[in-house]
Amino acid sequence: MEAIFLEPGAGELTSDTATRRVTIKADLPQVAITESLYAPGQRGPAPHVHRQHADALYVLEGALVFGIGPGAAEEVEAHAGSLVLVPAGVVHTFGNEGADQARFLNIHAPGMGFGEYLRAMRDARSKDAARFDSFDPPADGGDPASEVVVRGPDDGETVAVGPARATFKAEGSDGAGTFSLSDGRLPPGFQGPPLHRHETFVDSFFVLEGTLTVHVDDDAREAPPGSFVLVPPGTPHTLSNAGDEPVRELNVMAPGGFEQYLKEVARTGDGSSDPQFLASIASKYDFHAVVQPY
Repeated sequence: MEAIFLEPGAGELTSDTATRRVTIKADLPQVAITESLYAPGQRGPAPHVHRQHADALYVLEGALVFGIGPGAAEEVEAHAGSLVLVPAGVVHTFGNEGADQARFLNIHAPGMGFGEYLRAMRDARSKDAARFDSFDPPADGGDPASEVVVRGPDDGETVAVGPARATFKAEGSDGAGTFSLSDGRLPPGFQGPPLHRHETFVDSFFVLEGTLTVHVDDDAREAPPGSFVLVPPGTPHTLSNAGDEPVRELNVMAPGGFEQYLKEVARTGDGSSDPQFLASIASKYDFHAVVQPY
């Protein structure tokens, strides 16, 4: 599996109409990520339920209205900067009921073949052939709406790791822990962690503001706003902000749990800037520094 570098707007297009545009950013067993544009009045899928995975949407621009729970009767409005995470078993639907365009990321974790499902619809093939984990609402109405995680633009625990900040919009403790999402703020000149790898989870970045430098193996690339980078398990990587402006990026990891490493580092205070101290706790969270040969 190779790393993915996508420029703003790039990816595999599966729907491109006057009212809806859907682009696949990642389609892996651990996670499927799409970027979508919905025109005002565009509805999403009919009420449905997933039995084996979480379905989450992060709103980048505009707003979406969700119907959740039995009968999709409870409404939730999510504006830019909000995350709505629907665990397996909860009926849901969504659409753009506002006057402005809505742009959002859709995260399915695990991926469950969501990309192939979208391709089947695009190519007018049988959706059943894609074997996607999506079903009509059950007779009992499904699980309650209270199980849905809703975090608005100002919600989520924020921690400081050195000069950087991360706000957790989705954690390993949410739903079944199939992914985590943090909103990271990196100051100018931020050098980032040492080159490292993760053995068990996917690490990905969607840039919101500034220019992020992502290092994968021996390759370093500049990622401006709208860029997407995904690093598969086992691949050495790191990130930095070499520019004069702050960087803001969304970090999606699948499965979740690594945010606990950042929390533990943040609790150490002055120790968070000591590389040897970081190494002493990193291995607990599948963070393995890579020693570069001279």
